[in-house]
Amino acid sequence: QVQVVESGGGLVQAGGSLRLSCTVSGGRFSRYATGWFRQAPGKEREFVAHISWSGASTNYGDSMKGRFTIARGDAENMVHLQMNALKPDDTAVYYCAASRSLSSLVLSDREYDYWGQGTQVTVSS
Repeated sequence: QVQVVESGGGLVQAGGSLRLSCTVSGGRFSRYATGWFRQAPGKEREFVAHISWSGASTNYGDSMKGRFTIARGDAENMVHLQMNALKPDDTAVYYCAASRSLSSLVLSDREYDYWGQGTQVTVSS
């Protein structure tokens, strides 16, 4: 049974930073393609960032480019999302997801097999 657990959410002022972490455990693989999505109240789920299973490829949603960075942690099964220059519009529940895909592009939520429970990020103005 694969488990996906997020941590690191919280309240921050506009312009501040937060780092989210995601741990994927269980299952057959030691490493998965990992993505972050977010959903604000009344809005559809939105792609935030992705890192391929190898770590060689990263992708970002348009409004996150230049502000967010996704990277693998020291442990194979951990991924971090560094979020800088946060804006009130970044307020949402952030979800980590893992995919068995070996593609360098895993951008759709339909391509992800396992999901975490989400962590709240609130950016005050």
